[in-house]
Amino acid sequence: MNKVKLTLCCLLLLIVNICSAQEVTLRYIRKHLPLATDLSQQWGIPVSIILGVSILESGSGTSINCRQLNNYFGIKGRNHLKKRHTKYKQYASAQECFTDFCGILSRKRFYHRLKGNMDYHLWLKDMNRSKYSSAKGVWIYRITLVIDRYKLYKHDQNQTD
Repeated sequence: MNKVKLTLCCLLLLIVNICSAQEVTLRYIRKHLPLATDLSQQWGIPVSIILGVSILESGSGTSINCRQLNNYFGIKGRNHLKKRHTKYKQYASAQECFTDFCGILSRKRFYHRLKGNMDYHLWLKDMNRSKYSSAKGVWIYRITLVIDRYKLYKHDQNQTD
């Protein structure tokens, strides 16, 4: 009987934890959607790519690099941390980081061919080919899961109207 109670308790904790994580991500999307939409219109990069990559790379804004460095995309570079050595770039704000991400993509060979194209699958494929992430196929799979789970592609459709 104790094993059953323990199993049910663990299951309940797991469900609560999953619901909490989803709420964190939904709050993250609500907070950063206006910025991602503005940048999408300015740079021609799908909102789903901007939000999907940032959700994955920053743990929906909860990662230590996000909290200490305002680094939402795992971008490498200089920082001014004294107590912790890290290879990740520090930003003054989320807006500065999101804009830098768009700038990085704009310097990739595929950018001019895809600019304005809101098919996130094509963007992920070409980002992977250009070695944006070292995780390769796993990275595409995980970002696709995020985009699909939170229906981020619906925000791309608004960009083409």
